[in-house]
Amino acid sequence: MATRTEPLTAGSSAAAATGTWPAFVRRVRQLAPGLALVVGLSLLAQAIAAGEELLLGRAWIEGLVLALLLGVAVGNSGLVSKTFEAGAAYAGKQVLEFAVVLLGAGVNAAVIASTGPRLATLIVSGVLLVLLVGFGIGRLLGLGPRLALLVATGNAICGNSAIAAMAPVIRAEKSEVAAAIALTAVLGVTLVLSLPILIPLMSLSYYQFGVVAGMGVYAVPQVLAAALPISPISAEIATTVKLGRVLMLGPIVMAVGLIVSALGSRSGGAKLRLSTFLPWFVIGFAVLAILRVAGVLPDVVAQPARTVGAWLTILAMAGLGLGVRLAAIRTVGPRVAVAVILSLGVLLATTLVLIRALGIDA
Repeated sequence: MATRTEPLTAGSSAAAATGTWPAFVRRVRQLAPGLALVVGLSLLAQAIAAGEELLLGRAWIEGLVLALLLGVAVGNSGLVSKTFEAGAAYAGKQVLEFAVVLLGAGVNAAVIASTGPRLATLIVSGVLLVLLVGFGIGRLLGLGPRLALLVATGNAICGNSAIAAMAPVIRAEKSEVAAAIALTAVLGVTLVLSLPILIPLMSLSYYQFGVVAGMGVYAVPQVLAAALPISPISAEIATTVKLGRVLMLGPIVMAVGLIVSALGSRSGGAKLRLSTFLPWFVIGFAVLAILRVAGVLPDVVAQPARTVGAWLTILAMAGLGLGVRLAAIRTVGPRVAVAVILSLGVLLATTLVLIRALGIDA
């Protein structure tokens, strides 16, 4: 039996190896058009930013934001076929995740630690308050309890990811999930462009603006797009605050699951994975940040890692923009739209009040 098993195992391994290469080639061919478009848009964005510096003395619209806007414009022009979708989506997700990990190498421990537990207090209290108030707003506007909870969760924590994690726990319908996420991308881009206005209006420091961006913007790439052009400090704080919100997803979803189960309205068990609550890139960011704080990661490694992370972020912005569909505004009901916008307003107002009340600044 042993003499037969070995050839069979070797043959199976050889067949598996032979089958892996064609699959890899197919994957590369699938991603190549979209990635090429993303690179082209990113280079164009950087060229426009360089032109701004040459003509105006500074880049009034940073390359990061330009890449996002160019992606939105091209993605909604009707000129981009489905051939480009896979590569654009890869840039907007996987490339961005690698960028977030590398940005952890640039974390300034002194800046983040300057407010001590006050920053954590703001994140936890802000998320919980907005979750409860957002749910109440949805119910007052006549939304069903599941849809109201999905909208509130998306606004309070992290947009689509939070909605996707909460949906199976409360057994939401596909139509409810679609309605809850319809405005996320469009509002995210709007926030990226409009949030910096709060700096002069509210006399915010770069640190405080990072807190506002981290609390107010839905997705990690949008947070970076809003904060990175303002200052490195804003980007560091915004990313840290945003990832703090992401870490709250697990406890909140599990708590809701226990409540729903206790009320007897949950039938069947949706499997909740740790990766849903604690994505790998959050762990990677935290590990590099800890190594940087501990002095294990020297400047000679941290600075190039941060530079590469910044470039990958620009690529991700172009990919993210290509995935934004402005037509989504027409597909969502007016009550859902009002609930989302009001909840978002509550989140921003709550953040600003807590910043003042807790004396958060650096």
